[in-house]
Amino acid sequence: MKTDKILATRTHKIIYKMGDTAVKVFDKNFPKADVLNEALNQARIEETGLPIPKVHSVTVTEDNNWCIISDYIEGKTLEEIMDEDPDNIERHMRDFVALQLEVHSKKAPLLNKLKDKWDGKIHNLKAINATTRYELCTRLASMPKHTKVLHGDFNPSNIMVTEKGEYYILDWSHATQGNASADAATTYLLFALKDQKLADLYMDIFCDMSDTAKQYVQRWLPITAASRLGKGVPAERELLEKWLDVVEYE
Repeated sequence: MKTDKILATRTHKIIYKMGDTAVKVFDKNFPKADVLNEALNQARIEETGLPIPKVHSVTVTEDNNWCIISDYIEGKTLEEIMDEDPDNIERHMRDFVALQLEVHSKKAPLLNKLKDKWDGKIHNLKAINATTRYELCTRLASMPKHTKVLHGDFNPSNIMVTEKGEYYILDWSHATQGNASADAATTYLLFALKDQKLADLYMDIFCDMSDTAKQYVQRWLPITAASRLGKGVPAERELLEKWLDVVEYE
């Protein structure tokens, strides 16, 4: 497999450009089932009509590493554009939220359910005590059940903008169906891990454009933080544990 260049390096995967395609190559320890599930997620999202790179194939390299081959999208990430154009950050954030709301307007009934995924993660999270796990799972079970498409890692680095101004949404490995405010809480946390001011701007704009009470999104934050704590990223631990502290014991 002759590739042109490396586009990005992520945990357990490297993304290469190969002609008009992007090749995401997973390391040998990455579970085959997770690779196939990611490709299946992407195929199901394609069917919704959202602007995403289309999957061409799932195969193995000469070194027996699994890989997913998709459309290559030429452009800049929205994160790069925001960094280069801070004077227009609010306009870029509104475009970002509008795209997220377009995602939430779609249905894909065969996607896994977010509640099931997070319930399993929290039950198995030994980094917090049993009392907190119980409270979090109880809160999760009580939250309204929705069936909207959720990206699961919606942040500006996963939005590609072409020279023509077209937006494409990348990386559907965490896609599920569920409550849009849970997805918003995840995006808020991703911003907060890097820049609290951007996180607050995002929360204000999301709640304004979606007509959602800020308190409702905030009720998801401890659940979201717990689900992410399971990744075990040392640099994130302090902030995530702070969000766990806002759990209301009743």
